[in-house]
Amino acid sequence: MTHHEERWAAAWQWLGLAPADPGLLAALLARYAEPHRKYHATEHLDACLAHFDTLQALAEHPGEVALGLWFHDAVYDIGVPGNEAHSADWAREALLAAGAAQALAQRVHALVMVTCHDVTPQTNDQQILLDVDLAILGAPAHVFDRYEQQIRAEYAEIPEPAFRARRWRILQQFLQRPRIYHTARFHDAREAQARANLERSIRHWK
Repeated sequence: MTHHEERWAAAWQWLGLAPADPGLLAALLARYAEPHRKYHATEHLDACLAHFDTLQALAEHPGEVALGLWFHDAVYDIGVPGNEAHSADWAREALLAAGAAQALAQRVHALVMVTCHDVTPQTNDQQILLDVDLAILGAPAHVFDRYEQQIRAEYAEIPEPAFRARRWRILQQFLQRPRIYHTARFHDAREAQARANLERSIRHWK
């Protein structure tokens, strides 16, 4: 069993379910391996799952958070709105097909939707998933800088002035938050580094 197969099976075992579609894992991995993805790719998925290992004990529904992470960037089409909604819908449909309760499927749908980063997380599990997704902001400077280069490469078709303005605005929004990280563990370990990274990148894109 591969590393991905083990993690995939563990997520479903937490839920007491098995995916109805035996090809679902392969379909997801194929999505994350799409050539236009430079950051939101398999490496990001693996990093998220590894970060979740450190917060798993804090989760109310660890299987739901794990499935949310598997699906959170399942659909990532550059320049097309609604990626999060399409990813969330896919997760909900897969869970319902596997026999999950409507409430469980809806919670996972909400977990994926919170990665729009435009609403305040409403549950502890949503806070955990968001912190994991944004862990890169508090990475060491050289890792963060590589992430910024990968984001630029994903949006290579956008002219430089338009990209700079958009990226500057997005990073400013994160920096202006009272807290970037919601869990105490990530706040203590990553908040200061995240703010330093954001300030440096904002100067770069200005």
